[in-house]
Amino acid sequence: RLIHWVTTQTGAGRAYEIDTRLRPSGRSGLLVTSIQAFENYQQTQAWTWEHQALCRARVVAGDPTLAEAFTTIRRETLARPRDVDALRDAVVDMRERLRKEWLRPEPGVFDLKQSPGGMMDLEFLVQYLLLRHAPDRPAVVDWSDNVRQLDALARQGFISAGAAESLTAAYLDIRSRMHRKVLADHRPEEPAAAMAEHADCVQSHWAQWMG
Repeated sequence: RLIHWVTTQTGAGRAYEIDTRLRPSGRSGLLVTSIQAFENYQQTQAWTWEHQALCRARVVAGDPTLAEAFTTIRRETLARPRDVDALRDAVVDMRERLRKEWLRPEPGVFDLKQSPGGMMDLEFLVQYLLLRHAPDRPAVVDWSDNVRQLDALARQGFISAGAAESLTAAYLDIRSRMHRKVLADHRPEEPAAAMAEHADCVQSHWAQWMG
């Protein structure tokens, strides 16, 4: 019933798109789980890409005690020590898999989400940096949005202020363009020339940290 409420198309549009396939046990798994089961899954079974998703997770409604428990589990999970090389390989591998599946390259066209230097590259880069550095400075995962995460990474000295500023500018512009495309029911694309500066910025930082 809740899914129906928030996904129904109205005259003002759709509130949210919900993909219930992306849950721990897949399409056949439970839609709702206990907080204890969630904690156990995150600590013992979750893949790197699921911890990447946890970087963006936040409580939006519900019981305050449950919200506090979730926030603690999220913070402890993201701050877990990791093998840096294995983490980098996992993030790069998942990014390439998604690009191969979803990107349909066209000459002169920049896919705002999937093209090299686009939104997915930027978000995956931020998530990699969070998972890499959270064991040393858990404060970098206090926020769930890219802008404040980049600011936290800079404040903690893991990236330069200039890098945070340029990546934030790229993120905000790409996100704004994506929103306008969605609202107009258009494909999330722009002329490649119009996005060259942001794409070069994101790809440069990706090469610096991801190899």
